[in-house]
Amino acid sequence: MNPMPHTSPASDGHDRTSDIVNRLQSSQVFRDYQAAFEVATGLPLVLRAIGSFQAPLHGSKHHNSFCALMASTSKSCAACLQLQQRVESEAIEISKTFQCFAGLSESVVPIRNGEKIVGYLQTGQVMLQPPTERRFKAALQELARWGTELDPKLVRGSYFKTRVLTKAHYESMVRLLTSFAQHLSLISNELVTMQVTAEPPAVAKARVFIAENLSEILSLPLVARAANMSAFYFCKVFKAATGLTFTDYLARVRVEKTKQLLLNPHMRISEAGFAAGFQSLSQFNRVFRRVAGESPSGYREHLHGSASVATSGLAFAA
Repeated sequence: MNPMPHTSPASDGHDRTSDIVNRLQSSQVFRDYQAAFEVATGLPLVLRAIGSFQAPLHGSKHHNSFCALMASTSKSCAACLQLQQRVESEAIEISKTFQCFAGLSESVVPIRNGEKIVGYLQTGQVMLQPPTERRFKAALQELARWGTELDPKLVRGSYFKTRVLTKAHYESMVRLLTSFAQHLSLISNELVTMQVTAEPPAVAKARVFIAENLSEILSLPLVARAANMSAFYFCKVFKAATGLTFTDYLARVRVEKTKQLLLNPHMRISEAGFAAGFQSLSQFNRVFRRVAGESPSGYREHLHGSASVATSGLAFAA
């Protein structure tokens, strides 16, 4: 009998991240937003996994013709990928706009699952200043240095057809993506707590029990008894079915419940936290930041603006 393949925690985490991105890419909410954004702005939009080796903005119908030419040669495509990977390492907290060797701008906006970045919204392939002969000749020289063989006339035609936007106009489009990325981050956290395949009845029963008693003190032995299992066996079955420990699952469900309650602009942060079952302010702040990647007050401000912070309670301003 062949031994079962070993899966390291690192590869397991990578597979889970890839699964989240794949499900976001195929979701109706992303496809609807992508279509609306591209029609309204004329810019391409893709959702790319972190560390993706696909060509920039691959798969968009609004792909820039000059960039498509660059992607057709291994040298120039590799240069673009290297630049994107460097930008990914810098786009940790906020969006990042970068400029390629030819003067075209692209932007990436991080999507988080808790504190971890799982992917990026990407747009661009535009110029923020009109193309010039001097800049075009510099780009040709760089292509020649890489040993890239492309028809100069073809390159010229596509280069000077590149769309030009003012910096203010382009930045407003990126801000739209920043708001949408926050929405996708919320969805990604929900995906982690959902199981699309069949799961053991005991796990389904435990999920229902947790949902119905979320505001109460929920211990592992209590939930295990509700599922008619020993605590030890329940831990193993629950982790295998959900990919999360009982503690991590409970934390995520409570954070998502808090987020839903905070959609009401009149709900105080403290009330939302206690209604979701958190037993202390310090626990609430710590767990919310770990799962959501920001403080409760920071999340509230993103939802309703800075005016809501004044009514949210100073104890949750961490």
